[in-house]
Amino acid sequence: MSQEPQLPPAADSRVPEPDADSAGLHREIVRLREQNAGLQERLHAHPAISLAQGVLMERYRLPAPEVSFTLLREASQRFNIKLHTLADAVVRTPHRPEGPARAAERTRTPPPPLPGLRIAGADRTHQGEVLSATLHRVMDITQTGMGNVQLAEGGRLRMVRHAGLEREFTSFFAFVDSPTTSCAQAAEDRRQVTVRDVATADVFDEGSRHVILLAGSRACHSVPLVNRAGVPIGMASSHHERPLPGFTRAQLHALEATGLMVGRWLSWHRHTVVLDALAHLHTAATEER
Repeated sequence: MSQEPQLPPAADSRVPEPDADSAGLHREIVRLREQNAGLQERLHAHPAISLAQGVLMERYRLPAPEVSFTLLREASQRFNIKLHTLADAVVRTPHRPEGPARAAERTRTPPPPLPGLRIAGADRTHQGEVLSATLHRVMDITQTGMGNVQLAEGGRLRMVRHAGLEREFTSFFAFVDSPTTSCAQAAEDRRQVTVRDVATADVFDEGSRHVILLAGSRACHSVPLVNRAGVPIGMASSHHERPLPGFTRAQLHALEATGLMVGRWLSWHRHTVVLDALAHLHTAATEER
């Protein structure tokens, strides 16, 4: 009785699992990258706050940096203003801010209308909510899930909102003071800038290009948020997974209208809510002496 020939065992077609050493090394690399990104963020952020602390100490003869920091933090929380924003306002104010009496006399106007923005809770005085709605509006118009919003502070752009972007990207571009980005070019030229293909665009230095491509962005578009004088006081940018052929005239018009609308709101916020915070800070610092 014949037997069926014995065939060699079939080769295992499964993809081999990475060994423990390789997986551990990858986790350590990711951890170190995130740690370095966090350190870079704090390195950029610390000088502005420290400078504001020094201004308050000199202006009000405060006894210690800890006192000025406590006053800054309390005012930022009370008026829903980021600590960076308030610190920048303190530094930009060359004299003692107005006290409560002068603040009460200041002509007050309601916040400008924001048609088309879906603001959570309908609070049109909360900067964070307005900026989040701005980001979603720009991403809706440009049909993408990646984007960010920056504010102009201390001569550079600081990222304040983002969506769909990796930590390495948001940390690398937490503060932008170099001309080798589309947002910086848009701010300098005071116009919208479209980068159709990040891989070949001349605007980027190689470090910026590498981080953008690593985040999965092959194209981007930046929209200045301008005040009534046309000066950019913020920037909204969209990022796209594939190279862009460009945008329609209707899309560009909608983006420009958003930039004008939000820029005027930011200007209103700086001249009302931020000034109110400075007046409160003036009173609190005076009482600390």
